[in-house]
Amino acid sequence: MDYTLEDTQRKEKLLKTVYTLQVKSDSTFQKASPLLTNHPGMGMVTDHQVHQLMEKARVICHDLDNIKNHLYYRQDDLVRRISNPNRNHYGAVGGIHCSPDGVVYITTENAPRVDILNRSGQVFRSIPCVEWKKEVFLPEDVAITRTGMVAVTDMLNGTVHVFNDRSKFSKGEWLRIGKFRSPRGIAVEASGRILVADYTEGKVHIFALDHAFKMQNAHSVSNLSGPRYVCNIPDGGFAVSEECGDVKLFDSSHKLVSSVSSKYGHRFGNPTGICADKEDNIIVADEQRQKVHLFPRNGSPICLVSKGLLRPTGVACATDGSLFVTDSGDNDVKVFKYRVRPHYHPDVIPGDNPSYSPRGKAG
Repeated sequence: MDYTLEDTQRKEKLLKTVYTLQVKSDSTFQKASPLLTNHPGMGMVTDHQVHQLMEKARVICHDLDNIKNHLYYRQDDLVRRISNPNRNHYGAVGGIHCSPDGVVYITTENAPRVDILNRSGQVFRSIPCVEWKKEVFLPEDVAITRTGMVAVTDMLNGTVHVFNDRSKFSKGEWLRIGKFRSPRGIAVEASGRILVADYTEGKVHIFALDHAFKMQNAHSVSNLSGPRYVCNIPDGGFAVSEECGDVKLFDSSHKLVSSVSSKYGHRFGNPTGICADKEDNIIVADEQRQKVHLFPRNGSPICLVSKGLLRPTGVACATDGSLFVTDSGDNDVKVFKYRVRPHYHPDVIPGDNPSYSPRGKAG
């Protein structure tokens, strides 16, 4: 990649500024620490100065988080488009899930199957949604259990189906799990418990499955306004999108912690698909505003996709930095590169006198 002189100069300014902050902070800490430890009082330092410094430090830390995030993430970096495997024979693409190994699972409106795609976007398997009594059902959303089984929601029958590919039947079998009013989104917690967004009930149902596929320790989170999609958060808890509303964040005890709007000051049009990456960033598709935003653990929201979407519904992210967005308007899956890997080891700290290469990297 070619770099202009202006790019190089801008990189050097950024690195030197961050390095100056680091050096000054370290120097002040090394001098202040023994004085504060070994001498009574705080000299001529006033409470006002301390509070003023605290506020400035908070702002600077927030700005540094934003700089880091804007270096790390990418906007509108479309890599490829994957056509709906069912073409126009049924409805538009709907639910989507990406496993850690990069395999993608897709549901299509009115299509009685789950399509499974490889990293290149090619279908290598389709699981017909037919129960052992030859009853056909239509999957709404899809997730993978901790044991690797496909789980889907079924709004018409008000249930969850889990595909047991280890059953006595050679091709596997679908098993009905529970009874719900209008199950839409589905996800699986790190603990293995299943999360189901019940749209009409305004609840997220949480339960485990035993070895006989029986529900265990079932309970619900209530008082939600039209919950559509739900996702687990790697360090515990989950997030759920509410139709024409907000995205609520819950901790590992399933207690409401906050909402995206209150935490980040962001206003949604109609939040739909939602996922979390391994760094606990929340990614949300906004069907009305036709955008996808990332909400980092630290820093301000980042718009990952600002154009080219007609009706984004589902989102899923892969460990390689790929973001999959189901676009019901175009009836396809758009794949974006939403983050890059830094070319440094995170534990390496620059020396006392860093040099700067033409590409702007500390040497």
